[in-house]
Amino acid sequence: MVNLTKRLIRKKPMTPTNKKDKFRLRLYEIIFEADTKAGKLFDITLLWVILASIGLVMLESVHAVNDNYGQWLKIGEWIVTIIFTIEFVLRIYVLRKPFSYIFSFYGIVDILSILPTYISLFITGASGLMVIRALRLLRVFRILKLSRYTKEAGNILTALRESRHKLGVFLAAILTIVTILGTLMYMIEGEKNGFTSIPEGIYWAIVTLTTVGYGDIAPHTDLGKFISSFVMILGYAIIAVPTGIVTVAFNKQMDKGISTQVCPNCLCESHERDAKFCKKCGVELNPEDLE
Repeated sequence: MVNLTKRLIRKKPMTPTNKKDKFRLRLYEIIFEADTKAGKLFDITLLWVILASIGLVMLESVHAVNDNYGQWLKIGEWIVTIIFTIEFVLRIYVLRKPFSYIFSFYGIVDILSILPTYISLFITGASGLMVIRALRLLRVFRILKLSRYTKEAGNILTALRESRHKLGVFLAAILTIVTILGTLMYMIEGEKNGFTSIPEGIYWAIVTLTTVGYGDIAPHTDLGKFISSFVMILGYAIIAVPTGIVTVAFNKQMDKGISTQVCPNCLCESHERDAKFCKKCGVELNPEDLE
């Protein structure tokens, strides 16, 4: 507690004392900070690499392309994997608590994006081909890396996190409505019209509330059709509720002026632009103290 207090009252950040600390500081600013010119260039470059890797995965699934250009696709895949591996190692190198990143959401995504390619080196034989293919398909998780390099995506994720309690109440209300409607339709329509059980009725209610129904189950009685019409109209009204909740939270994020700065200690994001200390652990956001 005393050490944390000293951090909070310190007037000047510690200055790197050797070349190694300065190098780590420079890497941290490039990798984790998108407000600098080098950070923006790093993010844009990785965006294109991610898009290229997703394209390689898609082309590999096309038999005609894979048969003619399979060797080039493998070379491209290894180039992308090596780039992502270097990025992953550098992220671990510049952090004082690397395990907090490794076991975070983005850390797991990064591992999933490079692991299948390396595992395919050790699994050989005809019996393991399907396993290799399944593992390599995990590379599509690279698309989740896109949100890290776009400021707007970060704002949306923060807005969703801040709205999670309201959205939870909304989902609970929806589950209550569809349960009641599914039970009513089971009682009204019965098994002869396709509503063979209450879960089947709940399925119909969810499909009808969120879309206009798939047509695999449809009411035949006049009362059932009336309820069905009411549910479809209710579905249009319900769409506006979560949209409004998230929009309000998103506007608040825009008003706060959220920066892309990440805490070097706990990896907490979404700090205000004028923040000097992490809102979660109290460590200075200036990453110059990297020893």
